[in-house]
Amino acid sequence: MVGLSVLIPVFNYDVRPLVRALLAQAPDWSGPLEIHCLDDGSEEKFRLQNRELGELPGVVYQELARNVGRAAIRNQLAAAARHQWLLLLDNDSRLPDAQFLARYAGARHLAPVLSGGTAYEPAPPPETALRLRWLYGRHREARPAAVRQQAPHGQLTLNNLLIEAEVFRRLGLDESLTRYGHEDTKFGWHLRRAAVTVQHLDNPVLHDGLEPAPVFLQKTHDAVRNLVQLYQEEGLGADTKLLRAALRLKRWGLSEAVCTAFGLRREQVRRNLLSSRPSLRQLDALKLYWLLNELR
Repeated sequence: MVGLSVLIPVFNYDVRPLVRALLAQAPDWSGPLEIHCLDDGSEEKFRLQNRELGELPGVVYQELARNVGRAAIRNQLAAAARHQWLLLLDNDSRLPDAQFLARYAGARHLAPVLSGGTAYEPAPPPETALRLRWLYGRHREARPAAVRQQAPHGQLTLNNLLIEAEVFRRLGLDESLTRYGHEDTKFGWHLRRAAVTVQHLDNPVLHDGLEPAPVFLQKTHDAVRNLVQLYQEEGLGADTKLLRAALRLKRWGLSEAVCTAFGLRREQVRRNLLSSRPSLRQLDALKLYWLLNELR
């Protein structure tokens, strides 16, 4: 029988509800199932909560002494997995309904890599600090499978990814990307180069852990730096909308003028992004400014 290993990196989050929801659906996989939770240097209060998971049948809970990062921890989880299929989930995911694993089980014959997608609550959060992350998720990340399938390798995310263990271990994640962001960009590129088929499904998890705007902006800045690293070291990312725009401005000799003009209104943009009515256009402008500065 075909087995499934669910891999969940844990960092400062109570992952118990997610694990219990997965265990409740385990019979729908029609094969052996294990859940690996690996803590990546969380605060002690979260470790105390999550340690009880190690007492549940079919669950392996372990802790790392220090934070190793998003790529390295997933590689470690995959190395320890025992089964043929891997399901990668972020710890702040929430299952949408009781058929989540059943849909994956019914679709695993379609391709060696299946991407289920991400969804967000339809109503904005009441907290002002969470509005920017919710808005970005609703309008930039929550895409139906038909849209994602138009660029299957470029629309891939590591959260909610079902993949054959052999494929993941053969390609792996780039651990040199120690900052947040674009690990999935490079992994998708490796899959495309290896001619591995990616099939997108409408089987999203709900993103439950919205970060406050300052945290999200810092992560976004880190992702821009990673994008520049991938482009300068390996020539990757030139097909992204952001990098295409930046390179076009540089070719036209306008990058310095754009940076100077944006610098005069940077604080105004930041105030907007921290407000209750943030603008994604303002966020795009800030990302372009960061990118142009990194390319100097």
